[in-house]
Formats: sequence, structure tokens, C-alpha cells
Amino acid sequence: MASRDLPAPVTGLVLTHFLTVSDVARSRAFYSDILGGEVVLAENPCIVKLANGWIIMNPGGGPTPDKPGVTLRPPADRETASCFLNIRVADIDACHREWSAKGAEFLTPPIDRKAELRCYLRDPDGYLIEVGQATGMLRGVFADPPATAD
Repeated sequence: MASRDLPAPVTGLVLTHFLTVSDVARSRAFYSDILGGEVVLAENPCIVKLANGWIIMNPGGGPTPDKPGVTLRPPADRETASCFLNIRVADIDACHREWSAKGAEFLTPPIDRKAELRCYLRDPDGYLIEVGQATGMLRGVFADPPATAD
């Protein structure tokens, strides 16, 4: 493993995404075999380089000295999400075909949302992943604002 593959900047910062997972090997296989990431470190923590970012995965656990009062665990409810991974692609149809053929289960096929084409899938622990391709926004067409309560 080369140090350039680790999320360890010499200057500035890099953004990584940490996932608490129930089975590191299963999640590592999903992010590397299905989504095409490169396994940088297999365990403790598992680090997968995905395009120009990193997914870091470890099992959950209780509080530690640097995060007192905080317990980490995978999502308990697949129907409720407070955050999700957002992956932007150049060709969403090709991505949808390729990842589906490798076993990814999308909630829907790509849908035209005016500003972008978009679809979602879940990883083995139920984390929601948005896959999108900019379309209309490249021409100044953006999504409608959310409805406001009167």
C-alpha cells in the first residue's frame, strides 16, 4: 500500500465518509466489488478508495475517550435516513446497468428530476446511496424548491 492511497493529506484536508457496519468483509466486498473501489486497508479500520474519496468502515461500539457518550451502530430502520452517500457519475444508465449486473439492488431505475437523473440503492447495512448525473443543472435548470407549509 502506498501512502498516497491513504486519506492522509500533506497539506489542507480530504473528506472521507465513515460507516459503522455489521460485517466488515461484506461491506468491503460491496464497496470494492460492486462499486469498483480499491481496498487500501482490509481491517481496523477497513478503508476503500472510491474514485476521489474514501469510505472508512468499522464495527460499532460504545463510547470511547474521544467520543464520550456516543455509541456507533449501523442503521436500525431502513425506512428512515438522516444522511446518505451521494455519488455523482458521468453516465448514470451505464452505472445502473453495471452495478445491477454485479448485484446492486436499486430502489428504482434512474429518474429524470429536471436538474439531474437520479436513483438510489442501499449497501449491505441499509445505508442509502444516491447516484446522480447532472443534466438540466448544466443548462441552468434546477429542481423545484420544496413546498412550504402555509
